[in-house]
Amino acid sequence: QVQLVESGGGLVEAGGSLRLSCAASGLFFSSYYMGWFRQAPGKEREFVAAISWSGRSTLYVDSVKGRFAISRDNAKNRVYLQMNSLKPEDTAVYYCAAERRQWDPAGTRPSEYDYWGQGTQVTVSS
Repeated sequence: QVQLVESGGGLVEAGGSLRLSCAASGLFFSSYYMGWFRQAPGKEREFVAAISWSGRSTLYVDSVKGRFAISRDNAKNRVYLQMNSLKPEDTAVYYCAAERRQWDPAGTRPSEYDYWGQGTQVTVSS
């Protein structure tokens, strides 16, 4: 049974930082591209970042470029999202997702991902 479990969310002031972590189990982790999505109340789920199975390529939505960094540790079956210079508009539930893919580019649509975590709340106060 595949499980993706996010952690690291919380309440932070604008300009602050958070590091999200996603622990994966039940899948051959190093075969999957990993992505982070977010969903704010009343809005559709939005792509944030993705990383290839090797970790050599990454992809970001324009609104987080230069502020967020995705990384992975295949030995620990974990993917991370370092979020710096947070803004109130970054407030959302953040989801970790796994995509079975061999080649770039990573998927950016939720329908392209095979497995999802339960999400972790990130709230940025102004």
